[in-house]
Amino acid sequence: MIGAAPRNAATAAAVAMLDFLLPRVCVACDRPTSVSDRGMVCGRCWSRIALLAKPQCARCGHPHLSGTCHFCVLLPPYVRSARSLCWVPDPTASRIVAALKYHGWGGVGRDIGERLARLSFPPDVLRERAVLVPVPLNATRERDRGYNQSLLIAEAVSPLWGIPVAAGLVMRIANTETQTRLTPGERSANIRNAFASPPDAQMSLRGKHLVLVDDVLTTGATLNECASVLFEAGARTISYLTFGRARSGTTA
Repeated sequence: MIGAAPRNAATAAAVAMLDFLLPRVCVACDRPTSVSDRGMVCGRCWSRIALLAKPQCARCGHPHLSGTCHFCVLLPPYVRSARSLCWVPDPTASRIVAALKYHGWGGVGRDIGERLARLSFPPDVLRERAVLVPVPLNATRERDRGYNQSLLIAEAVSPLWGIPVAAGLVMRIANTETQTRLTPGERSANIRNAFASPPDAQMSLRGKHLVLVDDVLTTGATLNECASVLFEAGARTISYLTFGRARSGTTA
C-alpha cells in the first residue's frame, strides 16, 4: 500500500510536469504565473490595479477630501452603503473584467470575490447584511456566456461572509440594450422597468438588509433599479458590492 508521503510526492511531480508542458498563464496579461499565484490572475496584475484611494466616504466608499460627497447623490435613500475595489476603466482591471465577462474565464469571479470579501463596511452593515443578491444578466448574454459573472462573484463572497446567495430575489424581465455605449441618461431609461421581484420570493426578503453584487458600478443605473425593485418588494435596506467603479468626475 502506497503511503501518503509517496502519493503527495507523485502528485506534486505530476503537477510540476504539467506546468512544464502546459505552463499556466495569467488571463489578464498572458504572462506565465508563478507558483505563488493561486488564482487565474497573477500577483503582478493584482498589484497594478488602481485601488480606490483613501480617505473614502463612510457611506458610499468613494474617495473624497472633505465636505459633501458627490457620489452619494447617485444613491437612493434606502441604499445604506456601497463598496468597490478599484477604478474601471483601468488598463489592468479592465482586462480582468474582460477575462471574466467576455473570454470565458469564470474562475476569475472567485478571485474577485475573495478580494471583495475583505472590503470594510460600516459596523451596522456588518451586523445586518443577510443575503447576497447578484444582479441578473440578460438571458441571451447569460446563455452565450455560460454563466452570470455577478453570481460567480457572490458565490465566492458567500462562505467568507457566512451569508447565503439568493439569485431569485430579483429577475430581469426585459432584454435591454447593452449599457456600455450609452450616456448616463440613456442608461437610466434603458434599464427602467427591466427588473422584477417574483411574488413567491418577497417573503424571504421582507425586512432584510440585502447586498447587491455586480462586476462594475458605472452610473449606478442598474444597481439602483434593482434596489428599487427589492425595496418596493419589502427589503428594508440595500448595500452595493462591486469589483470596479467608474470615476464620478470629482473627488471633492
